[in-house]
This record gives sequence, C-alpha cells and structure tokens, in this order.
Amino acid sequence: MSIHTSDLAQLVAPYAHIFLAPHLDDAALSCGGLIAQLTSQDEAVLVVNLCSGSPPPDAGLSGFAAAMHERWALPDHEVVRLRRAEDAAALDLLAADSYHLAWLDAIYRMPDSYATNEQLFGPVVPTDPLVRQVAPQLANLAARFPSATFYAPLGVGHHVDHQIAHRAAHALAHQGCALAYYEDFPYVATAGALLQRLNALGDEVAFQPVVQSIDATLPRKLAAIAAYRSQIGMLFGDCATMETTVKNYAAGLARPGSSYAERLWIPQ
Repeated sequence: MSIHTSDLAQLVAPYAHIFLAPHLDDAALSCGGLIAQLTSQDEAVLVVNLCSGSPPPDAGLSGFAAAMHERWALPDHEVVRLRRAEDAAALDLLAADSYHLAWLDAIYRMPDSYATNEQLFGPVVPTDPLVRQVAPQLANLAARFPSATFYAPLGVGHHVDHQIAHRAAHALAHQGCALAYYEDFPYVATAGALLQRLNALGDEVAFQPVVQSIDATLPRKLAAIAAYRSQIGMLFGDCATMETTVKNYAAGLARPGSSYAERLWIPQ
C-alpha cells in the first residue's frame, strides 16, 4: 500500500523519481502513464502535492472559490480532505507515495488577487507568498533525496500555481539536480497552448523533448484520473470524454511502433 503523508519523516524509501504536482490531480493527469511504468519496474516514486493545505475554517471564501466548490459538488468544510482522499485512491492505483505540503491553492491563498479565471491563468502576483516559499522546500527535498530525478510542470496553460512550481524547479537545475518538465494536462491538449508556453519561456532555457510510450500503462492512468471524481465534470464533462481526450492527445504523441505516449522536456 502506498504512503500518503504530511510528515516528511515517514518517507524513508530511496525515491528515484519525485513528481512536483501543484494540485491534487496534476501528477496523474500529466504523468500517470510514466508513473505507473516506473513503479511497475520497482522504481520508488514520490508525488509532492504543493498546494494541498486546508484554508482556516473562519477564513471565508471568495465568490470565485465558492463557485469552484459548487462545480466540484464538495462541501466547503471538507473540500481538501475529500480531494486528498481522491488523490490517495488515484496514486494507490499508480503505486506511488505522496507528500502533502500545507500551502494553499491560489483561490484560497490570495482570494482577492486570483478571483477570476483570467487572473488564475494570468501573471503571478508579485506579492504572492508561494513564490518565496516553494524553492527552499524543494531544496530540502533535493538534499534528502540527492539521487532523485525531479519532474515539474512546464507551465502550459499558465495557471499561477503551475508557473510558480515551474520557476522553483528551474532553480533546482542550477543546483545540479536532474530535472525534467512534464506537459500540463489537460491544458496542453488545447491547440497552440504548448507553443504559446514555449514562446513565453523564450531563451530562458533550451529543451530536448523525450517521448515515452505508455501503451502498457494507459489503462492505469485512465483509472487513476477517474478517481478524481470531483474534478472530472469541470475538466472534461464526464469520464467518457476524459478517456477520449487523454487517448487522443497520447496517440498524437506516439512514435512508430507505439500507440500512446507522454512527453517530457529536458532542460539542456
């Protein structure tokens, strides 16, 4: 059984692969096939959920956050607990451990600054506290697991939490850590979204794309994504559409001899 914890001391496995997930679903959505493949080869995988903290019960919710909860069909006081349970079920299917950090999702962290979709998928607010919090935590993880390869969001779609995670991971590369960026799904399935992100990064770094077949593990990826029941409606409409969207994008990445794939971007 996988370990799901907020206590770093419980994580004693020699993790070879650490996936940085801004939210409780990003790792399975973007890398579920690769994670399942790694764990099937007895490679120890850890998913670090960055924004998995619960807002204080007396903090109140913005109208935007309340609308999100309504779309997820989750009660306000149990949203994070229930989403963590979904994440645990999904990662159990992938045989990956998870580490929950207590930072808040953008809609709770800065409710006045990230109060619309345009703001949530726009520029990071300069005073956002998460900007200065993530990098030191990642440095601690890198020191604890020095042989691990880190996988971080490329930032496709420009969600502010994904942008912050990307920037913090970029700093890891300068510390000598092995690093790969994954394509943020489902945002990357939008026509032109990947090119827009690569253009936005400009000359920041050169990337080498690496395509990995997931033919053998696609069913586990689909099952893991389906475990995030609260998110399916908002992201896809229903499970059938989710499966079609995942398969279509993965098929478009596949190389000759393969049917489905995921793609990583390796900084050079």
